[in-house]
Amino acid sequence: MIYRLYLLCLFSVISCVSINAQGLLSEKNNFTRQDTLRGSITPERSWWNLNYYHLDIKVDPDKKFISGKNTIQYTVLEDHSVMQIDLQAPLNLTKAIQNGKELEVKHDGNAHFISLIEKQKIGDVNSIEVHYHGKPREAIRAPWDGGISWKRDQNGNHFVASSCQGLGASAWWPCKDHMYDEVDSMLISVNVPKNLMNISNGRLRRVEQFGDTKTYRWFVKSPINNYGVNINIGDYANFSEVYNGQGGHLDMNYYVLKDNLEKAKEQFKQAPKMMKAFEHWFGQYPFYADSFKLVEVPYLGMEHQSCVTYGNGYKNGYLGNDLSGTGWGLKFDFIIIHEAGHEWFANNITNKDAADMWIHEGFTSYSENLFLDYYYGKKASADYVIGTRRNIQNDRPLIGNYDVNNEGSADMYYKGANMLHTLRQLIEDDEKWRQILRGLNTDFFHQTVTTQQIEDYLSKKTEIDLTEFFNQYLRTTKIPTLEYTIEKNVLKYRWTNIVDKFDMPIQVNINGNDQWLFPKSDWKTMSSELRILSFEVDRDFYIEVNKL
Repeated sequence: MIYRLYLLCLFSVISCVSINAQGLLSEKNNFTRQDTLRGSITPERSWWNLNYYHLDIKVDPDKKFISGKNTIQYTVLEDHSVMQIDLQAPLNLTKAIQNGKELEVKHDGNAHFISLIEKQKIGDVNSIEVHYHGKPREAIRAPWDGGISWKRDQNGNHFVASSCQGLGASAWWPCKDHMYDEVDSMLISVNVPKNLMNISNGRLRRVEQFGDTKTYRWFVKSPINNYGVNINIGDYANFSEVYNGQGGHLDMNYYVLKDNLEKAKEQFKQAPKMMKAFEHWFGQYPFYADSFKLVEVPYLGMEHQSCVTYGNGYKNGYLGNDLSGTGWGLKFDFIIIHEAGHEWFANNITNKDAADMWIHEGFTSYSENLFLDYYYGKKASADYVIGTRRNIQNDRPLIGNYDVNNEGSADMYYKGANMLHTLRQLIEDDEKWRQILRGLNTDFFHQTVTTQQIEDYLSKKTEIDLTEFFNQYLRTTKIPTLEYTIEKNVLKYRWTNIVDKFDMPIQVNINGNDQWLFPKSDWKTMSSELRILSFEVDRDFYIEVNKL
């Protein structure tokens, strides 16, 4: 996800402006019933488990209109008779049908409660059809505000795309719009004018022509979160390659506007480089069954699963700018690297609640400097991630409010990355750290997770109690401050601005020699027989230093 990083880029390159990132990353203190219905596992959601979607729709770009249905297959977990389906205004949920019988639907804002006639027996696998139509919310500044982008390319052809992270998939199609329950597989059928193509997630099964329209049928074999589902409609050219990766032969397909084909063939050479670096650091690409695609869109880009969208203007950096201010950010195309990194952190490992979005953004922002590490070395990667600290605001904690679809601070990007960079230093073993990152993607393969699960896993695998470490960096805006003084060859030091029991060790250099200090909140002292001529704290630790 990159929509909030637009603010960060402008802050670094031009000036700091406030942008409402799909309504989530802006601070919110008062929550409504609609927030709770959207963000919590309601009783009308918890009794059934998603198995399969068939989203079957017609998109009319001339009228900016979508119509169709979603067939939802599910397993009954508890005895219940009311199902919550989400669909946002101004779209209309017109009817729901099960076994040929139309069902009663009670509308409560963007939540729609369907009363089922037949008894739902525990263990049964049932299905329901939900029909809808209307003009979906239009994205004016996609992907920051979310919805459907109805644009045209420079030749006047329709150029249409969805982007809805934070806002929710229910902005353009009816679904169980909560992160905790991913559908196991999905068929996406999209009917468009015959001169256009639709590119969606997974693999293309077939294309069928109906008069002056064509229907593109894409099948997703792997579990997928709702916001990861997308449509991309345009006058596309396609080229492809086969990457020989850790999971065998991987189809890598690229769909771009025809006028940009030659530029794309050059710029997208970074895609297999990305794959090589990230399979090294994170393990096998999680979606070999569904291939990998980069698809040009009329907005900056987003991490749609196996169908990553791209709009970075065929430039390195973030729209040609380096978010780190070090020069290293211009060594790669930010959208290709960052958004593809989400295939491991967001699409493979997915947070259950929006409050834990740092799992997506912290690890993926950290992946940027691991890409640099792989190709340019450890110093380059450290320069980059340390350079991104200038974007950190420390306005709010990284974890948001639970059960109301509320994310934490946009610092989840680069404060999250610097937190993980700091953790790497505490481990003191880069190969162990790499195996932990790979283990995360193996042990939580295609799963939804909580912050606590990630914390517990990292504490176990690092063999370090990281409770206070995470409390400090995730749950407060305090940056640990190492306070010290040197008098008569006696070093006195302590932590300030910390949570209770925070005792992170820190590496320092005294008179040219590296060594560890173990500060606590109380003063500690270290005497030296030699005169202390120099004292430096390792820059790789995300802390502040105050010499008294």
